[in-house]
Amino acid sequence: MATEHLSTPRSDLGNADRRSKLGLLTMFRLGLFQMSLGIMSILMLGVLNRVLIDGLAVPAVIAAGAIAMHQFVAPARVWFGQMSDAKPLFGLHRSGYIWLGSIAFTLISYLAVQASWQLGAGIETAGGWAWTGQIAGWTGFLAILLILYGLALSASSTPFAALLVDVSDEEDRSRLVGVVWSMLMVGIVIGAILSGELLQQLEADAPIAALQTSIDRLFSVVPTIVVGLVLLATVGIEKRYSRFATRSTLVDREDKITLGRALRVLTASRQTGLFFTFLLIMTISLFMQEPILEPYGGQVFGMSYAETTRLNAFWGTGTLVGLSSTGFLIVPRLGKQRTAALGCWLVAGCFALIILSGFTENPVLLRGALVVFGVASGFTTTGAISMMLDLTAAETAGTFIGAWGLSQALARAIATVMGGTVLTLGKQLFNHLVLAYGLVFGLQAIGMILAVSFLRRVNVQEFQENSRQAIATVLESELD
Repeated sequence: MATEHLSTPRSDLGNADRRSKLGLLTMFRLGLFQMSLGIMSILMLGVLNRVLIDGLAVPAVIAAGAIAMHQFVAPARVWFGQMSDAKPLFGLHRSGYIWLGSIAFTLISYLAVQASWQLGAGIETAGGWAWTGQIAGWTGFLAILLILYGLALSASSTPFAALLVDVSDEEDRSRLVGVVWSMLMVGIVIGAILSGELLQQLEADAPIAALQTSIDRLFSVVPTIVVGLVLLATVGIEKRYSRFATRSTLVDREDKITLGRALRVLTASRQTGLFFTFLLIMTISLFMQEPILEPYGGQVFGMSYAETTRLNAFWGTGTLVGLSSTGFLIVPRLGKQRTAALGCWLVAGCFALIILSGFTENPVLLRGALVVFGVASGFTTTGAISMMLDLTAAETAGTFIGAWGLSQALARAIATVMGGTVLTLGKQLFNHLVLAYGLVFGLQAIGMILAVSFLRRVNVQEFQENSRQAIATVLESELD
C-alpha cells in the first residue's frame, strides 16, 4: 500500500509533462525577488548599522546585537516552510506567503529607522551612551521591531526558496541558482549605489538632523520599489511552473503534512546534520565582516558615508561575477561539492589581503581585495546552494528549505554578533585599529578552512536514499 501511494498517478504525470520548463528570462525574473532582498540587506546591515554605530554613537556590540535579532528568529523558517507545504494562501502554496511577508518587512524597516532616531535622542539627552530608562526602552523596542522584521523576512524568503525547488529540475538547478543569486548581488550593488547617491552629501561627521532627513527618504523610497520588484518576480510563476502537486506523494493529503512528520523526514539522514553544520560554519565565516566593513572603511581609511556604503558594491560585483560564471562554467566541470570547497579556500586567502590593505592604508588594495573576495564567495555560494536544493525532499520541500534557512539565518545572526563582539574585544586588546579588525578577519579565514572538513563528509546520494525510506515509513505509519 505504501508503494501505491509513492507512485505518481498517470494524470499527474501528464500534468507534469505539460508544465513549462524554466527559460533563462524566467530565471532572471525570479531573480528580481533576490535582488529586492539584496537591496534591503544594504539598508538594514549597511546603512542602519553605520547610523547606529557612527551616527548615534551606539556601541558596536549593542548595535550588532540589535540588528542580529532579525536572524535569531530563524527557527520560524522551518514553521513557515512547513506551512507553505501544507496550507496554501490564495490557492497557492508559496506565492501568498512571499507577498504578505514582503509587504510586512518593508513597512517594519521604516519603523526601525524611526526607533533608531528616538534611541539617538535618548543618547543625546544622557550626554553619551548609558543604560538610562529611555535608552534601554528604545533599544528594546528596536530589537522587537527587528524580530518582527526577521519573522516577515522568513515568511517570504523560505517559501520563495521552496518555490525554486518546485519549479526546477535537478539538471537546471545550478543555472537557476547562478542566475537567481547573481540577482541578489545585483541588488546589493544597486542598493549600495542608490544609497551612496542618496547619502552623497553626508560626511562622516554630519549632524543628526541632516542624517535623519536623508535616511528617512532612503527608507521611504527604496522599500516601495522592493515591493514592486517582489510582485513582478513572482505573480503567475507558481501557477504556470510549479511541479509540487505532481512530485509530492502527500499532496492530496495535506492535512497529514504535520510539522512533526516533516521533521521525521528531515532528521532521517545523518547527512542533514553534516550539511547543516557545514552551512552554519561557512556562513558565519563568510559574514562576520558584514557589520564591521563600513566602520573599517570609516575608522581605518577615513572614508565618508557614501564611500563606505559603496564598498558593498565592490564585493557585490565580485560575487556577481563569481555567481554568474560558476553555475554555467565551474559547477558543470568540477561538480557542486568541489566548487563549494574551492570557494572556501579562496575566501580564506582573501581575508589576508583585506588585513594587508589596512596595514598599508591603501583603499585601492581594499577595494581590489573585496572584488576577489566576492568572486570567491560566488564560488562557495553557488556550490553550497545547489547542494542545498538537491538535499531537499519534494514532499516536504518547504520544511527542508526552512531547515537550511535556519542554519544560514542562525549563522548570520551569530556572525553579526561575533563581528561586533570580536571587534570590541580587539579594540580592548590592541591599540592598533588594524589589529582589532584583523582579529575578525583572521577568525573568518580559520572558519572557512574548518567548513571544508565538514563539506568533505557530505554525501547527496546517501541523503536521497534515507529520505525516500523515511517518506515511505511515514506513509506506512499513517495507513496502519
